[in-house]
Amino acid sequence: MQQLLQSLKAGHMDILTLPNPIPGKGEVLVRTHYSAISAGTEGKTVSDARKGYVAKARARKEEVAKVIKTAQNIGVAETYKMVMNKLEALQPLGYSNAGTVVQVGPGVTNFKPGDRVACGGATASHAELVTVKENLTVHLPESAPLDEAAFTTIGAIAVQGLRRAELKLGENCAVIGLGLIGQITLKLLKAAGVRGFGIDLKPELVELALKSGAEGAALRQNELLESLVQEFSGGHGVDAVIITAGTSSLDPVELAGTLCRHHGKVVIVGNVPTGFSRKTYYRKELELLMSTSYGPGRYDANYEEKGRDYPIGQVRWTENRNMEAFARLLGTEGFSLADLISHRFHFAEAKSAFDLILDPAQSSMGVVLAYDTESPLRSPDFAEAKPIAAGQSISMMGAGSFAGNFLLPHLRELLQLDCILTSRPHTAEDARQKYGFAKATVDVQDLLSSPAPAVVIATRHDSHAALAMQALRAGKRVFLEKPLCLRMEEYVHMAGLLRSPDSPGLMLGFNRRFAPLVQALRGKLRGLPLAMHYRINAGGLPTDHWVHDPDIGGGRLIGEACHFVDLCTYLAGSPIVSVSAQAMHSRPQQHDTFSAQLRFANGSVAGISYFSNGGKSLPKEYLEVHGGGLSAVIDDFKTLRFFGAKAGKARGGKQDKGHAAEMRRFAEAVKAGKPFAISNEEALQATLATFALKASMEAGGILIKPSEYEAQWISATAN
Repeated sequence: MQQLLQSLKAGHMDILTLPNPIPGKGEVLVRTHYSAISAGTEGKTVSDARKGYVAKARARKEEVAKVIKTAQNIGVAETYKMVMNKLEALQPLGYSNAGTVVQVGPGVTNFKPGDRVACGGATASHAELVTVKENLTVHLPESAPLDEAAFTTIGAIAVQGLRRAELKLGENCAVIGLGLIGQITLKLLKAAGVRGFGIDLKPELVELALKSGAEGAALRQNELLESLVQEFSGGHGVDAVIITAGTSSLDPVELAGTLCRHHGKVVIVGNVPTGFSRKTYYRKELELLMSTSYGPGRYDANYEEKGRDYPIGQVRWTENRNMEAFARLLGTEGFSLADLISHRFHFAEAKSAFDLILDPAQSSMGVVLAYDTESPLRSPDFAEAKPIAAGQSISMMGAGSFAGNFLLPHLRELLQLDCILTSRPHTAEDARQKYGFAKATVDVQDLLSSPAPAVVIATRHDSHAALAMQALRAGKRVFLEKPLCLRMEEYVHMAGLLRSPDSPGLMLGFNRRFAPLVQALRGKLRGLPLAMHYRINAGGLPTDHWVHDPDIGGGRLIGEACHFVDLCTYLAGSPIVSVSAQAMHSRPQQHDTFSAQLRFANGSVAGISYFSNGGKSLPKEYLEVHGGGLSAVIDDFKTLRFFGAKAGKARGGKQDKGHAAEMRRFAEAVKAGKPFAISNEEALQATLATFALKASMEAGGILIKPSEYEAQWISATAN
């Protein structure tokens, strides 16, 4: 299939042929008939991408600050590579389309092949085929024209603005900003029996507003504007003002306060600043409200990704129900978007469509892309890819920022890259082009049938166990980014596979043990019973971050603390015999601020202090190790100091957490067919210890022996 993509580096835009997407759980596969271009949101994205680096930096000040901090930690050269990696990535455009259902994924019950639908969200892009979550897809009535239905998601933005204003039959409203959303807002006001008054800087948009359903309209620069609105509202001021403009000026929000009646509402839909003067808003006791995109559910992973709807008794209008309400209006008598569709382009001419909306000399309103739905979909041709030597190659699942910054730059220098798999076709193709994979796919079976003997898995945490087990059963050797799994039942299945005599072998991504400073420390203290203190100033994450989700990220204890358990175990050189842990009482469910204790068979002990509530300026990791009259301190993997009679010289340099050495050891094992540097048992031991730590935490800090915990869990589930 074909999809429109752009690179942020130079604003390059192209239509590429990609693998056909496959609907996952809760997803609908849709063949696009029409997609709508949002001149505001997409226009700004493309405009920013076409700017030079200085202009890009000015437009993204927060991201620049993060870049500076990263450069201080890992150096300018490595940071530059990371920034370029992001800027060069292929990005899809579009978020509103309409078409017909081709296939539904597991768990989808509301749609079937052949249904006419409208779709929204980031995956409802300008592409011949799209996979969209069920809560971002709605049925279309037979009377709804598909070209107009392509604007359903954009229409839902206007619908949510009206919901926030809580306007009633017979009331009145001013709309500031008469672009596409402003014009749709006026149509909706008329349909709801609310009198609308449109305001804009452009005469042609004011004229169009009168055709869209406004009972009054005027230019912003009209000296009589305030008098006209007063006359329109019977001398009281309007009941509400909806701002659909996009500008850096404070004028829209200041004007809204002037035009509103006492106790009126101002609803911000567009991208405008809110630093208004207090006087007018205070004296009129106005309500200033923000309208979030399509409505309740937007940006909520439980709603959008997991398909968990809000009960209608508690949340009457969700983003899906807003889209549905708008879709039902399409094709009804008196409601049409035909007059707002100013330009139509064939999908192959998409670049010309974007040139149009970015040209200030051109006038455009609703712009749609039309797709050829009769011809067979094209497939990518990898016939000219360079031959791959099976014993010297790997395939890879996942190509996110971690893989792109820390794994692939090393792997491409060490091994031949056969097949890259991601859940989205454009990210697979992006990685294929950037790193030189022979083939890109979204089909797991396609990857597992490749000749490469090993697979690197760097997907989200929730998919680790299932993908690793599929690869192991297919006879592939596996490098798996941590964690091994998220649940004990997955651990038990993994343990059975990994302890089997014919297991191909798995290396878990515990990179810290390969860091040069750790290697130097271990060389001095190896063989001694050790006392260790490991402090991690991890920093806080929003409560709705995917890492905290037990079904997706597993929480920070399971998802990240396994790193620190493994490093302490590696330094001790001995298996863990008991663990205990206590979480900070105010954050017990997140397990992101805790103290853990480990005891090892050789008498070594370790304390791991994981803090998410510390100061940002404090370095992230600090490790103290004591043994045999010698002490060592590793500070954020930048410096190593020894204290004692045989202290020696301090070592230091740029931060190195061992990723390069880890990939080198992995590649050596693949090429030589030798065991991995981290054994199956070591991967299982660290994983089991984190599950035991979680159980201890939930039980108030009791001492738990991991081996007994495993046996008890298996016994309990068997019964």
